[in-house]
Amino acid sequence: MKKLFLTLISLIMLTSGVLKGENNPFFTPYKTAFGVPPFDKIKTEHYLPAFIEGIKQHQKEIDAIANNPAPVTFANTMAAMEYSGKLLTKVSMVFFNLEESMHSAEMQAIAEKVTPMLTEHSDNILLNGKLFKRVETLYKNRSQIRLTAEQRRVIEEQYKKFIHNGAALNDQQKKELREINKNLAMLQLKFGNNLLAETNSFKMVLDKEEDLAGLPESVKAAAAEDAKAANLPGKWIFTAQKTSWIPFLTYSTRRDLREKLYKGYWMRGDYGNATDNKQVILDIMKNRIALANLLGFKTSADYILDNTMAKTPARVDALLQSIWTPAVAKAKDEVKEMQSIIDSENGGFKLAMWDWWYYAEKVRKAKYDLNEDELKPYFKLENVRKGVFEVAHRLYGINFEKLKNVPVYHPDVEAFKVSDADGKLIGILYTDYFPRASKTVGAWMNNIRDQYIEKGIMVRPVIVNVGNLAKPTATSPSLLSMDDVGTLFHEFGHALHGLLSQCTYPSVSGTSVPRDFVECPSQFMENFAFQPEVMKMYAFHYKTGELMPESLMKKIQNSTYFNQGFEMTELVAASILDMKWHELTSVDGIDVDKFEKEQMDKIGLIPEILPRYRSTYFKHIFNDGYSAGYYSYQWASVFEKDAFELFKEKGIFDPATATSFRKNILERGNSDDPMKFYVKFRGHEPTSDALLKSKGLK
Repeated sequence: MKKLFLTLISLIMLTSGVLKGENNPFFTPYKTAFGVPPFDKIKTEHYLPAFIEGIKQHQKEIDAIANNPAPVTFANTMAAMEYSGKLLTKVSMVFFNLEESMHSAEMQAIAEKVTPMLTEHSDNILLNGKLFKRVETLYKNRSQIRLTAEQRRVIEEQYKKFIHNGAALNDQQKKELREINKNLAMLQLKFGNNLLAETNSFKMVLDKEEDLAGLPESVKAAAAEDAKAANLPGKWIFTAQKTSWIPFLTYSTRRDLREKLYKGYWMRGDYGNATDNKQVILDIMKNRIALANLLGFKTSADYILDNTMAKTPARVDALLQSIWTPAVAKAKDEVKEMQSIIDSENGGFKLAMWDWWYYAEKVRKAKYDLNEDELKPYFKLENVRKGVFEVAHRLYGINFEKLKNVPVYHPDVEAFKVSDADGKLIGILYTDYFPRASKTVGAWMNNIRDQYIEKGIMVRPVIVNVGNLAKPTATSPSLLSMDDVGTLFHEFGHALHGLLSQCTYPSVSGTSVPRDFVECPSQFMENFAFQPEVMKMYAFHYKTGELMPESLMKKIQNSTYFNQGFEMTELVAASILDMKWHELTSVDGIDVDKFEKEQMDKIGLIPEILPRYRSTYFKHIFNDGYSAGYYSYQWASVFEKDAFELFKEKGIFDPATATSFRKNILERGNSDDPMKFYVKFRGHEPTSDALLKSKGLK
């Protein structure tokens, strides 16, 4: 790694042409359709010079704002800050998107080089006394200044950001904070790199046909292709990727192999090797606690939640407990159902974690005459995507056109032009759905360009949806599970939140809302996925083209509450685990595995279920910005389930209801308090009733 760093530094010193921006796409306006990044021309060596110059330019702009002798105004301070740093934003959005989806040793080396640079640059801005004085002046006088609601929100949010990042500390405290921020930036990066390495390193290689007992042909074919790609022709590979892991656990009759594969997933980051994450977690938490204390908070949970809708750990804990009790009770009932099947088959064993998917599928077949393999032929990826596009068209009048001559960063990636009903450009959407070794696990939405308005000119967003859905095989297209379909709708909901934004300032546009509200639009879209009216748009058999029979759609509707005890229990358990980590006042003497077990035992997590994420691979909270925030999925569900109740009352494609949701939720970003927007849409604040009813918990 050190050698690679030296190579990078030497490259900068010796190639003055690159530093001057010659042939570096980041240094000139993109000469592409719709101004999308020229991925075909961006090379690894372009990033570091662009970061260095971007930081230099941004710092110069910030210094000019801070040292401006003119009286403080919104325009010469806040607006000037909002529109500064364009080169740095430009390269950052491309690089950090690709670092997760096109990871390599070279990209990792650049990330390790620029992360401390970016951390120091952020600190230089947020700890700039003169700049903060101007921000503070605007904040204190905001009620006397003529401002739009969005401008007032920008001032309030930026002021809180400065305070939360140490602007009011003394010089010695600021020095300590800089060191903590630098430590955290590198530790969080290390956690993510370790997890990717652990995920890629685990492979269960099978070489006997009898080891595949119970598996559908499509699962065998995918495993055979993975083996062929790994230069192991004639064998089958199963991995810790969910698209490989879940089908095996669901269908394999080999209990010993289910256990092996299950443990391969849940032991990631916990092997005591070079990529073990336990000490990384303790180091992260030690620094997070120190940061919170330095800023006047008892715990990192208190510090983090101060800038959310929930506000306090007590409110989060109360919400989680209200869901936890009925969820665990339902999960225990599900265990009884599965254990009765085991006993009826003379299994002679007690249901274990690695048995859940296999016997849950048997329960689904027995209770609802429904099995996952029967559904997949109707969930061809391209059809599902076409369906979600049609849902957006029916709701909001928007249209999608596939672009064939737009540069993409990988052959799997596709690009779409998104237009409004009147033909005006809304934005560009990239989709990148299939797993590969260079891609982080999971699914996400990111911006490659934000939406904003500058000098009266509307800048439209460029959005990417990334996933790890089922890959096509030599004999079939990509056929999705119900979970995959839900994931595609979920991430598309995030995409709509970014695409439909109509804000003026980039810091509050699109998905830049409080973290515990950001999942509302995404989870809201999931509600449409299996509505019969929606399935009729996309659920066509990939071979015959025939629409899914209504009898099968009815079975899906009847199984709405299937396995909800398990799903809510593992989800809330992970949320509670997250909170327990961030409610600590010290990590001295803590053993990561023991701490996790103790906390789960305290809340009564049943032995047949693990938290959705164990600590050592809990990327959301140790690498992805959801620290003391995984509860956000449940918090946002309170909103989205309540919102969808109105759609069910009025009709799921009711134009007036859809227009109100678009205008009050999707277009407004963080331009004012999201609760104000929600009440304007719904007429009242939400309660958890709709959420609990939707899961069969009430």
